[in-house]
Amino acid sequence: MSTTFLLRRNPTQLGYRMPAEWEPHASTWLTWPRPDGISFPDRYDTVPPVYAELIRHLVTVEEVNINVFSPELEEFIRKVLREHKVPTERVRFHPFPAYEPWCRDHGPIFLVREREGQRERAVVDWGYNAWGGKYPPYDLDDAIPQRVAELRKLPLFSPAMILEGGSIEVNGTGTLMTTEACLLNPNRNPKLSQSEISQFLKDFLGISKILWLGEGIVGDDTDGHIDDLARFVSPQTIVTVVEEDIEDANYTLLQENYNRLRKASDHDGHVFNVVKLPTPGMVEYQGQRLPASYANFYIANGLVLVPTFRHRNDAVAIEILQREFPDRRVVGVDSSELIWGLGSFHCITQQEPAP
Repeated sequence: MSTTFLLRRNPTQLGYRMPAEWEPHASTWLTWPRPDGISFPDRYDTVPPVYAELIRHLVTVEEVNINVFSPELEEFIRKVLREHKVPTERVRFHPFPAYEPWCRDHGPIFLVREREGQRERAVVDWGYNAWGGKYPPYDLDDAIPQRVAELRKLPLFSPAMILEGGSIEVNGTGTLMTTEACLLNPNRNPKLSQSEISQFLKDFLGISKILWLGEGIVGDDTDGHIDDLARFVSPQTIVTVVEEDIEDANYTLLQENYNRLRKASDHDGHVFNVVKLPTPGMVEYQGQRLPASYANFYIANGLVLVPTFRHRNDAVAIEILQREFPDRRVVGVDSSELIWGLGSFHCITQQEPAP
């Protein structure tokens, strides 16, 4: 029998909030890609080594939990980790199958609250429809939050709204960033107005202020996820991607988002410190532009993993992020193969906050 349950009051009423990514983690969750999945057509063999490199860094600072599709896939993963000399003492495997590996979007969104001197956790199980029904089937992916909540014996909230984790970004103190292009797209919640969507976010994530950006970068099949555009690096500081080449297709839309952020304030009326992050320019494969962005970094305990793309701006982006995270080690990891799946490190990870 499931140990998770539905509660009559919403999480915000019960004192829960979604913590910022830099708050202490218990672990990182991943969903290992299937060889017969659709995310990496004709290039799957190049992807497991990237996962191994990512896990090699993560296990130095926290536990790693991996959702696996089958016992055979688990054996394959163990073999890959052995071959790449990745210590596995802090790696946990779970028979939680999903068709595709984008755990940021189909994985659990964890909440926390302080109650009677204890930190309590819960899970929000937003609906998942593979970015507007683009890549069926997705029923197994949609069930992952329920499986994790049951494993952890945590309360489970199930709002009647489609939402991917990569489409939202929080500062942990009441402000959330998202995009109109994604959340207002009729392929997600056609019967909900912007005000109704906003209320769901406030009710289920413990936030009181929403910053709405506009369009996503070219090549992003998610319809404009925020984690390719702008990220909180502290409660009052946002890094946002800006394209300097006026001829580039991303130039105008990124300038528009930057200008919106320069005027933005938090729920207390404080204006944000906005820091520019460069782009890696045009990254393409087989004539297809890929959504390569340094904003798709992942914050772990004492560590920030930054996707790199064999571009001169790799070092610039790492230097900027190291200034913004002076107490963390900022490491660049080549994401040139992973981005063929139209996502990078933030897209494949989901943080589990410490209890």
